[in-house]
Amino acid sequence: MGAWAAVAVTACVLGSIAAAQEAPTQKQLDIAASRAQRRAIVGANTKLTKEQAKAFWPLYEQYENAMDRVDKRHAKEIKEYAKNYQNLTDDQANKKLDEVMEVAQARVDVQKEFIPKFRAVLPGITVTRFFQVDNNLHALVQGQIAQLVPLASQPESGE
Repeated sequence: MGAWAAVAVTACVLGSIAAAQEAPTQKQLDIAASRAQRRAIVGANTKLTKEQAKAFWPLYEQYENAMDRVDKRHAKEIKEYAKNYQNLTDDQANKKLDEVMEVAQARVDVQKEFIPKFRAVLPGITVTRFFQVDNNLHALVQGQIAQLVPLASQPESGE
């Protein structure tokens, strides 16, 4: 996967998260652009035969829909955190961390659900390659998000 493609996907996904505050039409466009970029990168790196593609792409759409639900939950969590990161209590910080871990687990759960489905229609190497590409794209996006999300602030002491 080329660097330009990684940057394009990151921009589209971050745009999709930011678009949640914009008009629904723009949000839909951003999500569609992000999905198209991801699909192009997955297609270029998975190297499917025509027969494999017939089985893969409908299943991929189901997988992306499931991951979209996880991503929406993640975006919601980030927005809530961004509003309050400077004034978190220990209890709120613990709840935020628990939510982050639940979102990460939800992503793993979706992958675990779909791995056998992909294995049923594709060779093992192709399935492994797809999940490598998917994980790489996710890591790139997470790295960009991490640069934007501030660290939780320590409460100021009254001394």
